[in-house]
Amino acid sequence: MTLFLKNLLFTLIVPGTMAVWLPKVVRESNGIAWDGAWSAPQLLAVPIGIVGVAIYLRCLWDFAHRGRATPAPIDPPQVLVVEGLYRYVRNPMYLGVLLVILAQVIWFQSPALGIYFGAFWLFVHTFVLLHEEPALRRRFDGAYVAYCRAVHRWIPGRAYPQ
Repeated sequence: MTLFLKNLLFTLIVPGTMAVWLPKVVRESNGIAWDGAWSAPQLLAVPIGIVGVAIYLRCLWDFAHRGRATPAPIDPPQVLVVEGLYRYVRNPMYLGVLLVILAQVIWFQSPALGIYFGAFWLFVHTFVLLHEEPALRRRFDGAYVAYCRAVHRWIPGRAYPQ
């Protein structure tokens, strides 16, 4: 299977489920619907959602182009990806997905979606701490440790030196 198809499949299954399908389930199970009127929340949500999608796609490109792999744990990058948005924050792909969910919280002004957003962030943060970071430390050793010292986990900061 080509790298493009693997990344497309991963995107549809994982971020597609977390950022599109599950929020839709939350909305439907709580009777949340958009009334069709554009107002400040929708105007604010659109750019946030667009930025989230753009961040995710840029990170996907970096994984495929630089890492020659997918974000899927079963097909991890062969090299530590510290380019693109990864120069500024360690988890930009998760941040992109979180922004897509946040856009829906704002769009629908939904406490239920807000709870889903918080639960998803907590899940991701726990996954990063307990699985992803230890796995990257084992795989890339000193390079990953140096990267962690220089780049924040969630808040973008100074660029990682090339």
